[in-house]
Order: sequence, then structure tokens, then C-alpha cells
Amino acid sequence: MKSEKIEIFDTTLRDGEQVPGCKLNTEQKLIIAEKLDELGVDVIEAGFPISSPGDFHSVSEISKLVKNAKVCGLTRANQKDIDAAAEALRFAKRPRIHTGIGTSDSHIRFKFNSNREDIIERASQAVKYAKNFVEDVEFYAEDAGRTDNDYLARVCEAAIKAGATVLNIPDTTGYCLPEEYGNKIKYLKENVNGIDRAILSCHCHNDLGMATANSISGVINGARQIECTINGLGERAGNTALEEVVMILRQHPDLQLYTDVKSRMLNPMSFLVSELMGMPVQPNKAIVGANAFAHSSGIHQDGIIKNRETYEIIDPAEVGVNASTIVLTARSGRSALAYRFKHIGFEVTKNELDFLYEEFLRVADRKKEVDNNDLSAIIEKVTRKIG
Repeated sequence: MKSEKIEIFDTTLRDGEQVPGCKLNTEQKLIIAEKLDELGVDVIEAGFPISSPGDFHSVSEISKLVKNAKVCGLTRANQKDIDAAAEALRFAKRPRIHTGIGTSDSHIRFKFNSNREDIIERASQAVKYAKNFVEDVEFYAEDAGRTDNDYLARVCEAAIKAGATVLNIPDTTGYCLPEEYGNKIKYLKENVNGIDRAILSCHCHNDLGMATANSISGVINGARQIECTINGLGERAGNTALEEVVMILRQHPDLQLYTDVKSRMLNPMSFLVSELMGMPVQPNKAIVGANAFAHSSGIHQDGIIKNRETYEIIDPAEVGVNASTIVLTARSGRSALAYRFKHIGFEVTKNELDFLYEEFLRVADRKKEVDNNDLSAIIEKVTRKIG
């Protein structure tokens, strides 16, 4: 079976920037957009043009800058929003308008004070109007995760008939279980007339910690686009993390799905976004966290020193990390200590190591981590003691 490409739709500059305190100016957005284009993402959602003059300007400038990726602007299902997006995207080489409306009973009743038939009509009209400006129109069914599948299929059919090229199926509240979300995608693939004329897209939130799992379940069941952000930034608990889905697909060739993302840029990209947005990455974050390739347990350290693959399924270099890290703590063993001594230029014998290890443990019990300066001091002290 031939491998199929999964398009990566990056919304760091739209959904990611909605995190309190993460507001970027246009210059910062351009820096990130240029790097995302180099990274190899397929779509950059540059912003929500109607939301403010600043956002409109940023989308316009990003449209001028980006050379390869499609540039996308978000709208609600109304003409004023779509007009603003079309104008902001007019310089883009490959523009996309992303329009849509809530489809769950909760949204229909409480957000729109409307009914199902009216929502279908509004969805259809929004897509038709957007097609006046661009060929590539993505439709989002907000809160699709909690939308009845039969009704969701009707909405999707109407959007395709109106000209939608991509159907975004958001788990807006991060509610779905992976099997449930995957089955939703499968249902749409099998029950929406004209589905072969559109790409199904996963847009999953992380409220219950399942955004990445849901997105992977979605593509396994037929979606061919994942909407994600660098470092998993996004509303509330965040969005699907780009670096996670890219490396999952890379590490599981049996799925026969791939992306065009240059994985060696992932760690530098994570650092850039973290710095510009002022949002530290949690140390235990998958793929790009400071501890993702760090080992402090003696058993793990011994295994890594003998063969990296004993405890690492990813070569750090694949994601732009120089090397694994052996962190010395009170849980570290002799092999790790000898390894670190060698790393700073001290070859020690087995007999010397026994003395050094005793002193090391005394230091390690007082400190969270033993650094290179401590190791030099240990060598000096023990050398004096044993003559």
C-alpha cells in the first residue's frame, strides 16, 4: 500500500496566540511565519482578520512573506468577516478562507438561539460567499465533537455542495475519547455524499489530555489534515502539539502516513515560539521538553550508555537536539558517573571509581543535581585522600 500524506495545518499564530499573555506583534508573527514555512507545514493560519486592525495587518503581511505554504484567515459565517479575510489574503500565493459555525445542539440553542435547518443554510451561504474570493475554502463545524453524527453529516454535505475543499471536524472542548473521535471521522467518510471532493481535518483540543491521541485516531480513520500548534499552545489546555503528531507518524511507518515537516527543526522551532510568546515549555513535554532526552535513573543511564535505543525511541538529532543528557543525581549509578568523568576529560579505573562513587553520593544527597564543577571537586578531594 502506498503511503499517504497528512497535511499539517499550523494555527500557532491564531489559536496558539489566543492564550492569555501570548499576544505577538506583527514583526514577531512574521519571524514565526517564515520559520513555519521553512519547517514545511502545508497551511499557516495567520489570524482572524476581522478581530482587530492589528490582526488584519499581520495576516496581510504574512500573506506577502510566505512562499510555499497556504496562508489561511479565519472567519465566522458572515459576509463582513469573509470580506475582511479576502482582503487580508489578497497578496497570498495560495490563499485559504476558513469559515464556519457551531453545529452542536448546545451551540445552536444557546449561542445562536437558532435551529438545525437554519445552521445548515448559514453554513452553505458562508461557503458559497467565500468561494467568490478564493478556490480553497475550509469549513469548520464548531463543537463537532459533541454534534450528533447524522446531523454533522448533513452539514458536511451542504458545505461540500457549496464548494468547501476542506471539512474541519473540531473537538472544540476536548471532550471526545480517541475511539469516539476516530469513529466520527470514519462515519463521515462513509456517509457524506461527495466526501471524495473534500479533505477531512482534525482540530482537537486538550482539555482532557487527548488532543494528540484524537488527531492520530482521526487520520487512521481517514482524515488527511491535522490542525495543531507548536508546543501544543492554544485555548485553555491547548491544542494538538505539532511536534507530537509529526513524530508519531514518523515513528510508526506501519501507519503508512507521512508529513513534509523537517523534523530536525522541531526543537529550534519550539524554542523560538517559547521565547517570542513568553511561554516556557514544561520540562517533561514530549519531543521538545528539556527532559525529553534526559536520564537520571541509574538503570536507565546504564542502558542508554550501552545502547541508546534501550530507553529512547527517537534519535535526539532527528528533532534537532544535540545529544541525550546523563543527569547525575543520587539515583545515578557507577556507569553514569564514569561516563560523565570521561566526558569532562578524566579516565578513571574501577578501583578509583569505587572511592569516587562514595564521595559522589555524599554530594548527591545534598544537591538535586551534580554538575561538572562538583565532579572536578570530587576528583580533587578523592585524589588527595587516596594519595
